[in-house]
Amino acid sequence: MAGNVAAEESASLPTLAVTAAVGAVVLLLVLLCGVGQGKSQQDADKTEELEKNSKVKKHPRKAKPKPAPKQRQGAHSFSHTLLATSLKGHSSRVMGLDFSNNAKYLATCAEDRTVRIWSLKDWTDKEHKSVQVNVELDHATLVKFSPDNRAFIVALYNGNTIRVFRIGRKDEGTGIQVSALEQDFPQKSIKDIIGLGISSNGKFMMTAFADTSIYVWNTKPGDPGEVLATIDTHQMENYHAAVSPCGRFIGCSGFTPDVKVWEVNFAKGGDFKEVSRAFELKGHSSGVYSFDFNMDSTRMVSVSKDGTWRLWDTNIEYQKGQEASLLTKGEIHSAANCMVAMAPNGSSFAIAQGYDISLYSAETGQEEEKFTDVHAEPVTAVAFDLGSKYLVSTGDKHVRVLHNTVGYQALLHDLQHKLKTTQSTAYKERLKEQIKETEDALKAIVGDEKGEKDKKDKENSKKKGK
Repeated sequence: MAGNVAAEESASLPTLAVTAAVGAVVLLLVLLCGVGQGKSQQDADKTEELEKNSKVKKHPRKAKPKPAPKQRQGAHSFSHTLLATSLKGHSSRVMGLDFSNNAKYLATCAEDRTVRIWSLKDWTDKEHKSVQVNVELDHATLVKFSPDNRAFIVALYNGNTIRVFRIGRKDEGTGIQVSALEQDFPQKSIKDIIGLGISSNGKFMMTAFADTSIYVWNTKPGDPGEVLATIDTHQMENYHAAVSPCGRFIGCSGFTPDVKVWEVNFAKGGDFKEVSRAFELKGHSSGVYSFDFNMDSTRMVSVSKDGTWRLWDTNIEYQKGQEASLLTKGEIHSAANCMVAMAPNGSSFAIAQGYDISLYSAETGQEEEKFTDVHAEPVTAVAFDLGSKYLVSTGDKHVRVLHNTVGYQALLHDLQHKLKTTQSTAYKERLKEQIKETEDALKAIVGDEKGEKDKKDKENSKKKGK
């Protein structure tokens, strides 16, 4: 099936930059090309057996009944001093988003049966260009870029499986061409896909379902759609699952009060070995709605039905039996279903509940900002960009882009600390330039008066802590 690409308002997105592909990523792309060539006889036999047992349906399911989300009455508008921009282009509710690994692009998927790819560089402009990709006969609920940004995968709502899209250049050399492979991945469950991921090293993909199953897929040439491992989470019901940004771990939370983390192990030669239990986050008294990692997986944050969030130190030697330790915790505004996202640099995290989003400092555990009525419908996804400067959310047909002032302040603090400790004159000069640039950027966002107030509040908070 081929997705048709159209530039919005007669404008095409600039040529998508292609990062240098490492060996593992090349193998990923070979797999993506091979998926469309058909299942092996062994997979066909397995599928036939599963169909007989009524566990898997060969054809896409009929549209599942969806509870209509409550909408605000009348035209909805959102304004805030930290609102950088709103991305408009989708015609229905946006369900998922993902940033490319080169920090240049954002992909969003919506119920309008499209995926849009946005360029971050024009977020400060009045108009925002995007490339539209059609999702034939279905719509996507989750989207993930491949590590080299030359493909992306989506989770299909009705088909309940993975579809792969390749990204290439147009013949005339301008814009991009996006096409779907001829066949989707084998369907493994009739339950909803609640987690989707590709490891940053390109060695495996992951799909997690709303039952207790997680599938780890091969990304090497050979048997298309080969399952490397199946994990039974014993959660009774999975709520959320993700691949860590470092590419080593798969985490899952659900009905039980723990977050379980596994390591996907490969031999030195690159062959898959096993999936082994790494560690758990223990401490919540009820099921865990959501969790997230920082970039190097040394920190994690979780939110639970018990009405609390918890920040964890996961920089541990779990092979020696060390367990993750609790750094700090706090209460959320209600125990209703919510989601959490952590900034890649670990400086901050955001909790979305219903129509509202709260921004917290990971250093102090304090709620720094609360954004109310961000969307006309409940928030469906929230994430930070790779530079930790923006907080992006979806919920209705618009994408909100918010300035992460906590991230700027953390960067400023880090630069100032380096300035005090470095001995190199040249490095000191460069640090001073970076400090000036960061201070100017922060002032441009919040203004001099508020910036000084936030600085004094932070200093007073530290004095009280002493």
